[in-house]
Formats: sequence, C-alpha cells, structure tokens
Amino acid sequence: MADALDILLRAEIPQPQEKDFKHKRLSKLCGEEVIFTLKELGFSRVAEIKKMHEGEEMEVHIVLAGVKAPDFKDKALLSKYGAATPAELVKKLLLPGEITDMSREIEKLSGYRTS
Repeated sequence: MADALDILLRAEIPQPQEKDFKHKRLSKLCGEEVIFTLKELGFSRVAEIKKMHEGEEMEVHIVLAGVKAPDFKDKALLSKYGAATPAELVKKLLLPGEITDMSREIEKLSGYRTS
C-alpha cells in the first residue's frame, strides 16, 4: 500500500472549483435565468476577509470575493442600482437571506461547511 507522500506526489494539483448558482428571485423578476458563477476562495483570502470584516459584513465580502460573474465592480451595474461601492451593490441587489445562502455556497466550495 502506498503512503500518503507517494500518493500526493503522483496527484495533479486540483484546479479551483467553480459552480453556477441560479438566483430564483432575480430570475423570476427578470423573466430569464440569472446565473451567478461562484468560485472557491483560498485560505489566505478567507483569513483576510475574516480579519477585516467581522459580523454580518463578512458574508457580504465573502460574496464579493467568491462571485466570479457578474462583476460587482462593473460601473454600469453600480450605476444602474445607484450603488457607490460593490458592497453596497450586493446589499441592494440581494436580500439578507440570499447573501447568507450565497456566502454559504462559496464557503462549501472553499472546504467549509462540508455537511
């Protein structure tokens, strides 16, 4: 039986995971599917978010870091919703529970909340 070192040396480095996340409420409002592309976050990025943003703001910043598309920094999108910052856009576009749900999906991709 091979030991862990041999197995790990033979293994390919996994690519970061991504996942499409259909937003039900926005899809219904827009009359077509609204799909967010979520990506996993690395250890350093998660640690940085936790250090800089405590409490409820942490979930907003997990969403900001873990949503690959749409781009919450897009000037047209910020302007459309009257948001001064990407964090404000997330709070205007998504309901509080939706922010939590999306944050949890990103955490699952990143190896947290595995159950």
